[in-house]
Amino acid sequence: MADMLKVTLDNRNDLAVVYTEGYINNQGGEEIARVALGLIEEGQKHVLLNLAGTKIVNSIGISILIEIIEKMIEVDGKLAFCSLTPTIEKTFHIMGLAQYAKIYPDEDSAVGALTS
Repeated sequence: MADMLKVTLDNRNDLAVVYTEGYINNQGGEEIARVALGLIEEGQKHVLLNLAGTKIVNSIGISILIEIIEKMIEVDGKLAFCSLTPTIEKTFHIMGLAQYAKIYPDEDSAVGALTS
């Protein structure tokens, strides 16, 4: 299917970077949640979602991302986003995600902030 989300994981020592490619809808959101919740179970406290390959996030995708943020808060971890399109960034601010998860312009600035 053309709208399937591809998720790639780069699990470093103190930070896991999750790359998305495609549409974050209910299936895409669930795939991100599966990866992120697995990382949390393994004890990872810092997760960065690099959405450079994603142009659209629907409301179900956003609600799943909020669930991931809540899980990270429960374990005293940090979830952050980087490389968002202007539309997605605006949506994340409107929906309140930006209150609980920092948004960085690019991966380098996010990695620097999360690992310092």
